[in-house]
Amino acid sequence: MRVEVDRERCVGAGMCVLTAPEVFGQDEEDGRVRLLDPEPAGIGAAAQSCPAAAITADD
Repeated sequence: MRVEVDRERCVGAGMCVLTAPEVFGQDEEDGRVRLLDPEPAGIGAAAQSCPAAAITADD
């Protein structure tokens, strides 16, 4: 699975970090998503929990 994040679309809600902290982090300066692992396994719930739809996952 390949994951991409759109930092411009991100609103910094942090739901992805709460759901998959091994894959996502938050930038300390602006609070936006940071991708820690671009090829993780099973992050569907994290992508679906993003209120700004800033996370996309492809098989």
